Amino acid sequence: MNTRSLRDAIRAVIIDLDGTLLDTIPDLAAASNAMRVDLGLPPLSQQTIARYVGKGAEILVHRALTDSLDGRVAAEHFERGMAAFHHHYERENGRHARLYPGVAEGLAAMRALGLRLACVTNKPQQFADPLLVRAGLAPYFELTLGGDALPRRKPDPLPLLHVGERFGAPPAQTLMIGDSSNDARAARAAGMPVLVVPYGYNEGQPVSSIDADGVVESLLQAADWIAAR
Repeated sequence: MNTRSLRDAIRAVIIDLDGTLLDTIPDLAAASNAMRVDLGLPPLSQQTIARYVGKGAEILVHRALTDSLDGRVAAEHFERGMAAFHHHYERENGRHARLYPGVAEGLAAMRALGLRLACVTNKPQQFADPLLVRAGLAPYFELTLGGDALPRRKPDPLPLLHVGERFGAPPAQTLMIGDSSNDARAARAAGMPVLVVPYGYNEGQPVSSIDADGVVESLLQAADWIAAR
């Protein structure tokens, strides 16, 4: 029998998209490199672009154009780059993205536990929604919030708190699952427990550096973690 108080039981789960549900680097790299070519720059390696993913399309464009985690381009170059990235990503979104092992099984197990599921990503809503549909994951989620759905995005806690309010689940009963410090910082600021997966992006940093309540090898293992509470 579960020894924890029922008030601590997880009722809702918020899950990141890129690097947690799906490996989207091939699509993002193709769009980023097509953007760079449009602006007269040579392509970058897929491994390099993987380090630049995690804080939304705008930051990815800045990083991809400067080939730097901290790089920023002038406004006129950013506008051209952003328009080019959107144009190319419309074509690439979901073409080569792949589910990570245990994702479908983990989501099904969480639903079987009676959990309410939301996907919260910094990817623009116009790309997040069709990607989940193409991957066959949309039916698992009651709510999907893209990075432009609210005034602030992760690592701000606003999207996570919004989900909790919509689901009627207090922070202590709402679990965040992600692959980066961005996800963990948002969860901590929201007062929510957080698990991280080791296979995502996290800007090239090890997940051991993340302030989280645990590392799970898959979403199926995350479902087991929840069931054991």
